[in-house]
Amino acid sequence: MDPKGGSELQLAFLNKHVKKDLLDKFSITLSVPESKPLDKNKINILWLKNSYNQPNLMPWFSDKKNHDKYDWYVFNSHWSYEKFRMAYDVPTKRCVVIKNGLGPVKLKTNFYKKGDKLRILYHSTPWRGLNVLLGAMQLVKSNVELDVYSSTQIYGDHFKKEFDHEYADLYKQAEDLPNVNYMGYQDHQYLVDNLPTYDALVYPSIFEETFCNAAVEALACGLFMVCTNYGALFETCGEFPVYVPYEDDYEKLSRQFAFAIDEIPNQLAQPACIDQLKFQQKYFNYFYTWEKKKMDWINFLTGVSNARTK
Repeated sequence: MDPKGGSELQLAFLNKHVKKDLLDKFSITLSVPESKPLDKNKINILWLKNSYNQPNLMPWFSDKKNHDKYDWYVFNSHWSYEKFRMAYDVPTKRCVVIKNGLGPVKLKTNFYKKGDKLRILYHSTPWRGLNVLLGAMQLVKSNVELDVYSSTQIYGDHFKKEFDHEYADLYKQAEDLPNVNYMGYQDHQYLVDNLPTYDALVYPSIFEETFCNAAVEALACGLFMVCTNYGALFETCGEFPVYVPYEDDYEKLSRQFAFAIDEIPNQLAQPACIDQLKFQQKYFNYFYTWEKKKMDWINFLTGVSNARTK
């Protein structure tokens, strides 16, 4: 299986929604500089999804002579752009922020009712906070069940073969906890289709997200969300989630997250909370759809192309 992470999905959406004759004027590289050859006959764009401090980016960006190799840099959040600007002094006149787009999602209509078992999910790679969440699930007191969709399979067979064994103990812990179901890997469409069956997305992120597609999909569906305020999560999710302040003492963070999870049923029992979730659906399905984001890309690419031909 080839990699099918968020970056690959966004590139697929771009190819679907922007006409080929316009895209053919450009060579777009995802995240890792020079992971594909530069094309001297096209306008070269580096579309950055990875964080500024990832090892596969730092040496290239630290050498400022490399910065002129690309005509434009596209970032998926202002947070990410500012981090690259401060860390590497990237050429600001050739940088633009275009946030990720949202594919079709099913809307949740059957919201939590007092007395129901709370159904929550985590779907991300294991190193992004699963350890913290499993610690929290050992402390929660409410009637809650967590489904964990987590694997390195999303980055392809080779990556899984090389690295998945490092998280075997974490997967086993998820399997053994009585209020947790370890679901392994499921593809993106399966997850999107099944989001309405859950009440909340819980994401104690200890990884600096530059955007977070999973969060936007869950919010657009109408799920309650609890997450940390780490990286670009606050910019991406706005005022909608409950934020647990990031803490590098993971035991403390687990305790804080357990408290936040126990509060979800009380929050969802309030009519005003359900009204907010319905507004949240409208908000994210208006501002983040690819029908809207495609215009950001079309306007950007057309402007750059026209400027090149003058």
